[in-house]
Amino acid sequence: MTPQPEPRPEQGPAETLSTDVLTTDVLIVGAGPTGLMLAACLQRLGVRFLIADRKHGPTRESRALALQARSLEIYDQLGLVQRVLEQAAVAPAIAPGYRDHPFATVSFGELGKGVTPFPGIHVLEQSRNERLLVAALEERGDSVLWGHGLLGLEQGEGGVTARLGGGDGDVRRVEARYLVGADGASSTVRELSGIPFDGVTNPDTFYVADARGVTGLVEDAVNLRFSAGDFLLTFPQGAVGHHRLIGVVRTPDGEQVTEDETRRTVGREFGVGYRDSSWFSTYRVHHRVAARFRSGRVFLAGDAAHVHSPVGAQGMNTGLQDAHGLACALADVLLRGSGDERLDRYEAERRPVALRLVRTTDRLFSTITADSSLARVIRAGVLPRLAPLLGRVLPRLARRAKLYEYVSQIRIHYWMSADARRRARGRRGRLVGRRLAWNEDNFAALRSVDWQIHVYGAADQSSLARMGEESGLPVHHFETVRNPRLRGGQAVLVRPDGFVQDARKLPAAVADWAVHSTRGRTVRTPVPGTG
Repeated sequence: MTPQPEPRPEQGPAETLSTDVLTTDVLIVGAGPTGLMLAACLQRLGVRFLIADRKHGPTRESRALALQARSLEIYDQLGLVQRVLEQAAVAPAIAPGYRDHPFATVSFGELGKGVTPFPGIHVLEQSRNERLLVAALEERGDSVLWGHGLLGLEQGEGGVTARLGGGDGDVRRVEARYLVGADGASSTVRELSGIPFDGVTNPDTFYVADARGVTGLVEDAVNLRFSAGDFLLTFPQGAVGHHRLIGVVRTPDGEQVTEDETRRTVGREFGVGYRDSSWFSTYRVHHRVAARFRSGRVFLAGDAAHVHSPVGAQGMNTGLQDAHGLACALADVLLRGSGDERLDRYEAERRPVALRLVRTTDRLFSTITADSSLARVIRAGVLPRLAPLLGRVLPRLARRAKLYEYVSQIRIHYWMSADARRRARGRRGRLVGRRLAWNEDNFAALRSVDWQIHVYGAADQSSLARMGEESGLPVHHFETVRNPRLRGGQAVLVRPDGFVQDARKLPAAVADWAVHSTRGRTVRTPVPGTG
């Protein structure tokens, strides 16, 4: 049944409804990093989409700053990673310290070596990610419908009907098979869909300043400073003396936080000064997760689905990965004929990631910003003695690579089917359900953004050819096994998002792995994974 347009009286006297009805497969509401990444992935996959935002262009003031390794791997799949690397500042280390005294730096690059082609943390703020993605969309013939926010939506059996409009009164009606809300923490999509957004708001006020002529910091590093009552987190922005400063200013309830007061606090507590700033902003920190990431044909992604503190530089990256996973699921359904249950996997996989992230950042943020007497004693008495020791010991720890995998979001695990956890008795596998382990030469194959089979170690070429014919999938053979998570004599079924669906010893029953081909030939769907 085709959804009917909403009654004219709801449009308001200032609205002029266009007579043209826009039709598409996926309507994306919100053109921040998450929405734009979703659009870029759908474009790459060949899925029709329309993306709209009530703003009139990319944002200018960016709270999100860092790109983790997993996000760069996604950019690599899209053929955009070189642009990111050319624009990003690399933070090869973190420099913890107490007040105006930095301790020994800890190298990110060493921690990530052998784990990813993009070790370290790359600093590329939200606004620059947005501009990069907008440019990529436009080069391939698509653009954002700026100045048009969501005014209303109605779900029907065959899709979603939405009204988009802005301050000029121009209203567009869009009919789409699916709608994705990537419209931020105050999501209109989430509100109109009646999805609760449970959580808490921290009482303190955060500030962020784009500062130039900064003094008192370790220049080419992420700086993390504590004092008895405050903390300061900084990210280098490429040019000498150009840093993004983030912290908390404690003021009486209702009192406005000013940049002058912030500068005095930063100077007094940490010995850090700066010449001027291109912008200064304040905000409150929320820790919330949507009760559902899917409501019929409507999905939530990024800040519309989860918000948390900036500690750990995880927020923008989580949204980018939401978009990537959802785009691949939508393509499986819209192009490859997978059943609707494939879309249920999005919430089943991504919501646990958000819940775990919010719990972790909430605890960490509460510890850092706590204003109790005990917290002040710990920051003033314990940290100055413990931090220098950690700075010397951490690089030598045997499990330091695992710590980096958590921070860089490489260690995320999904259960590949509803009963996989039961069959595995809750034990997560080292390969299945995880992003494909990097073997130094196997990530180039992922740029096809398609289902594929990888075979590692010695293998008979005629058997590989037969495997491709029976499964209808491309088969990639890698004779040398460099990553211990991969094993010789193993066939690995890889999803378009780079996660491992299944793995079996050769000779494997690969005919069971047949999926819906991108060439339009409908064959069997993949069997559930084992982990």
